[in-house]
Parts: sequence; C-alpha cells; structure tokens
Amino acid sequence: MTDFLAIDTSSRYLTVYAQKGEKSVLRHLPECAMQHSVILMDEVDKALTEIELAPQECDFIAAVTGPGSFTGIRIGVATAKGFAAAAKKPLKSITAFDLIAYNVNSKKSYVVIDAAHAHYYVCGYEGEKVVFAPSYLSEDEVKALQTPLFGFEDLPFENYTKLDVKNCLKEAALKCAALSDDMRALYVRKSQAEEARCADKKVGL
Repeated sequence: MTDFLAIDTSSRYLTVYAQKGEKSVLRHLPECAMQHSVILMDEVDKALTEIELAPQECDFIAAVTGPGSFTGIRIGVATAKGFAAAAKKPLKSITAFDLIAYNVNSKKSYVVIDAAHAHYYVCGYEGEKVVFAPSYLSEDEVKALQTPLFGFEDLPFENYTKLDVKNCLKEAALKCAALSDDMRALYVRKSQAEEARCADKKVGL
C-alpha cells in the first residue's frame, strides 16, 4: 500500500485525503471559500492524527495545482511544499483536470471547470493522455466541442456528467504518483488583478 497525504484547495471546497496502509481518511468541507488558510492545517492535522500517519512516513505529498481559485491554489501548493520540505518527501502535482479525468471511465473525456463570466477552463483527455491543452473558452466554444464533458459543478451543457469531487482525490493522487516532482500552480489565464493592470496599460493609465 502507498502512504500519502493529498490536499485540494483549488475551489470553494476543501478536501484532505490521507492513507496509511489499509487505513485512510477523507475530510471534505463543501463550502469554505476564502477560509482555506484558516481551516486547512487543522483539517490536515485531524486527518493525519486519525490514521496515525506522520509526514515523515508518507511516500509523497500531493496537492491540486489548478486551475481554480488563485488564492486557494497558492495555499494548497505552499502547504504541500512545506510538509514535503520538512519531511524530505517527494511532491506530486494533480491538476484540477486530472482530478476529474482520472476518475472517468471513458476513452475520451473533456474536463470543464467554471471560470466565471460565461467562460470555462477546459482540458481534453484520451485515457490519461492530454489531447486538448488546457484552455480558457467561452460557453459557445465549449458547446462547439461536441464531446463528452465532465466536471464537478452544475454546468449548462448537454452530454455533461457531474462527478462527486470529494471522492476523486484518492484515485487522482495515486495515478499522479508516478509523475515528476515539479510542483507549480497551473494558471490557464491571468488573475483579475493582472488583467486589470494589462487593461490599464492599454488605455495609458
């Protein structure tokens, strides 16, 4: 069995999954937007304590790296890096797209995540191989894809299947365990602050 800690703070929810041998614990808070920095460490501590797992015993530490909440992503990545550095353990990155795609029983799947303002983050897979690079698309562009769509939110698309996100972290972490240890946040577009600065420069402000 693989022993590990996985964290997901990429959206309005918070998920922590820890596994030690045949023991495991899942802690999931469905609504905690803007509270990740306050809640995360306590939830991690509860999960590790429940199954008597120390960070030094983990085979790796994983975190969801985005896209999603810019602040939430930074909190999750920083926390995972802190644990990994202190325990001298490998880091494993899970994108928000991997989180869903690695839990889909479909040869071809496109993962769709709400990016607000009638736009979406989209990434396409064939099995576990990315065949459509992470993109920022309008609602009409997503509809034009005409392919099976998957995600974890209520979205206005035909041929769309919603997964229960709290049950996706374990499988995604295990499948990402064989990947490299280079953990960086995945930003498909600029933050609102960065976009505002770009707009100001264009009008000469």
